[in-house]
Amino acid sequence: MAIRSERSDPIRVAVTNWERHGWLEAATPMGMVTSVMRVQQILAADVDRVLKPFELSFARFELLCLLAFSSRGTLPMGVVGERLQVHPASVTNAADRLERNGLVSRSRDTTDRRKVIVGITDAGRELVEAATVRLNEYFVSIPLSHEQHSRLFAELRLLRSAHGDFESSPTMCVDHVC
Repeated sequence: MAIRSERSDPIRVAVTNWERHGWLEAATPMGMVTSVMRVQQILAADVDRVLKPFELSFARFELLCLLAFSSRGTLPMGVVGERLQVHPASVTNAADRLERNGLVSRSRDTTDRRKVIVGITDAGRELVEAATVRLNEYFVSIPLSHEQHSRLFAELRLLRSAHGDFESSPTMCVDHVC
């Protein structure tokens, strides 16, 4: 009879090693950070797999969603960068690719020619709607309960806030008007 060996959790092993070296206070936080980083890799790979048939990266998907959610389907490029929390060059690269594929268009702001406005096209709306259906199927398949999702989201939001990831405010901005 063959003995089946179970794969041990390498992060749990690392925590144990931290504890053995006397780094007790840092052991569990190190395990948490390492776990979050590993989970990010797992989730990113899953999301990439879901979006691959749509020829979208998650960054391009987010840009299309942001535009689809806006009341006019358009936003200044600078606002897109702020909302997606990415460097302006990243917004430009994503918009370039989406524009080449006919999913967004760009124009100059009529009141301030320095601003570039990006807008979602009908093809972009169709694609992001179809991709969102598939991505939502993935999201609800993540093996956590609704309560676990909510708790984890709340805990990670606290951590993000403590690091200045966003300003806590009782009101939400809609489009680019606060």
